[in-house]
Amino acid sequence: MNKKVCTFLSLLLLLGMQAKAQEFEAASKAVVNMGVGWNLGNTLEANNQNYHDFTKDSYWGQQGLESETCWGQAKAKPELIKMMKDAGFGAIRVPVTWYNHMDKDGKVNAEWMKRVHEVVDYVIDQGLYCIVNVHHDTGADRDSFKSWIKADEANYKQNKTKYENLWKQIAEEFKDYDEHLLFESYNEMLDKLNSWCFASYAAKGQYDATVATSAYNAINSYAQSFVTTVRATGGNNATRNLVVNTYAACCGSGTWNNHLKEPLTQLTLPKDPASNAEKHLIVQVHDYPNIANGINNVKKEIDDMVAAWKKTFISKGVPMILGEWGTANVDEGDGKTDYDVRRKVMFEFVEYMIKKCKENNVATFYWMGLSDGAFRSLPAFNQPDLAECITKAYHGSDFVGAYPTENDFDINYIVDYEKEWSELFLYGNYNGVTPLKLEEYKAIRVETDEAYGNKLQVKVYGDKDSSKDSGFKEGYYPLSEDSKTTTVNFESSTTGSTVSRITLQTNVGATKAKITKVCFIKSDDTEVKLTPTTAWGCTLSTEATPTAGIQSIKLKPQHDDRLFNLQGQRISLPKKGLYIQNGKKYIGR
Repeated sequence: MNKKVCTFLSLLLLLGMQAKAQEFEAASKAVVNMGVGWNLGNTLEANNQNYHDFTKDSYWGQQGLESETCWGQAKAKPELIKMMKDAGFGAIRVPVTWYNHMDKDGKVNAEWMKRVHEVVDYVIDQGLYCIVNVHHDTGADRDSFKSWIKADEANYKQNKTKYENLWKQIAEEFKDYDEHLLFESYNEMLDKLNSWCFASYAAKGQYDATVATSAYNAINSYAQSFVTTVRATGGNNATRNLVVNTYAACCGSGTWNNHLKEPLTQLTLPKDPASNAEKHLIVQVHDYPNIANGINNVKKEIDDMVAAWKKTFISKGVPMILGEWGTANVDEGDGKTDYDVRRKVMFEFVEYMIKKCKENNVATFYWMGLSDGAFRSLPAFNQPDLAECITKAYHGSDFVGAYPTENDFDINYIVDYEKEWSELFLYGNYNGVTPLKLEEYKAIRVETDEAYGNKLQVKVYGDKDSSKDSGFKEGYYPLSEDSKTTTVNFESSTTGSTVSRITLQTNVGATKAKITKVCFIKSDDTEVKLTPTTAWGCTLSTEATPTAGIQSIKLKPQHDDRLFNLQGQRISLPKKGLYIQNGKKYIGR
């Protein structure tokens, strides 16, 4: 055999080796290497539609890229993910809703897939772990809305092909990504009765064996379809670490009902061809305990919950993640959160939860908070002390992360109005906040980059109860004709009058505006700074300049430092062979 033939055969052998799927770390190692994580929530999974019957063609594909901001969050950008990394987070869960971006046969809109791809790259390019899932395609029905994926055997039979088609597309899109990317089968899948806690809890008598059996069978079927479909796409998906959730992502917490552990015990781990020598499956649960009864009760609840995890999964070599966690969050009546009213207990809870999970090699992903709304555009933390509490609870008290706040920036808010009569929240939101008492505040001041006059108006929502003689119901106030500053005085001095929310509304069709400052004026003339958030029919972005002493965030080019094999597959650690970096080949030894 001559030298040229030997060289050619050697090259073919090398290419054949490179074409094989990259050997990924075991799932048990991945959950440790993730460290502590965060959910990019109310973003790619946000959805809003007019047609609610998934058996009709009109249900599918009702939204475009605007869905990303339709729940009030800013559009995700690379700087936000870098901020999370600098704060000490090692993983980002990226929830994604698909039904509003795919046709009746399950074909995903190319523009939406591209946007999901971009956001995944934001995470991967920072060297973080990323989890992509199927999110609000499952979940609770509300009003006339029906989620198309249910923990129900009839539903599985009806939607099996569409579900597998969806996962085939996602898997093909990302098949060359390395072990930092994980797929999650479905989010919180509920039975046909929309039962939380355990299957059939919403039934008469709080249990129906027939409904429960159907629900658990369907969960196991959907999980198996997910694993089988992803593995069949080959490439790096052959050994990619995959995540399956319990029924409703229930965590087995509590002792008040004998069925609470069923979501754990009734989950059958899918058969997985990749899990021979090293296992590549992870089980996920969620937990939002009520911490109002004190830290000791919460600690006991966590201990009992973790004990159930150990008995059912961990002791059998099945790794776990706590994919969403936080607190029950809202106090009845005042709209304030645990972060507002019992921060000390909340921080103790955070520290204990992370401690117990870390002891058992369970990765944790905090649900949202930390950086919300316009804060994500800066980017900055609106709960910096909570972010620091989380990362120090994992890394240790001597860990030093970066936690920028809005005070580190000079901010302009840019609002694009897309529809006539669109509104931007200056105060309040759709979820309810503490009503503003007019005896404490006398005005709101809005400063803009130009005089918009009657193009925009402040809309003040007063007392909803018309039977009250409080003197203030609702008001409309055009911005100043010749001034960049508009002050709206609240037209009521009656004790007990309140304002539920205040918006900046376009009243002559679509327009664009820049807000340089918005604040309340208190009765003693002091100012209270406000942060605008989207209401409806508009998008919000920020134009922020770091204040003195704060360095601008600089990102590496997207291609910088990334490694690819000869098939274009992204890899994390080079082994022997030829690789490409920044368009150039080099030899891994």
